[in-house]
Amino acid sequence: MDINTCNTLDEARVEIDAVDREIVELIAKRNEYIKQIAHFKTSVEEVKAEERIADVISKVREQAISLDLSPNLINDLYVRMIDEMVENEISEFKNAQRY
Repeated sequence: MDINTCNTLDEARVEIDAVDREIVELIAKRNEYIKQIAHFKTSVEEVKAEERIADVISKVREQAISLDLSPNLINDLYVRMIDEMVENEISEFKNAQRY
C-alpha cells in the first residue's frame, strides 16, 4: 500500500478526496460485474447466493485484519453494499428474463 506523506491538513484532505474517488469508481466497477453475473443465473434464489456472500464477507474481513483495519467496519460496509447490489442483480435478472 503506497501512502504519501502529507505535510499539511490540506494535503491530507486532497489525498483522502482522491482515495474516495477511487473507492466510488471501484464500487461502480464491482456493480457492473454484478449486472453481468445476473445473466448467468437461472433463478432469484441463485442470484441471492448466500454461500458466496458469506465467502466474500469472510475474505474481506481477513484482508481487513491483515491491513490492521477493523473487520467489523469492513463487514458492515460490505453487508450494506452487497445487499444493495443483490437487489440490483435481482432487477437485472428479472429484466433479462423478459427478453
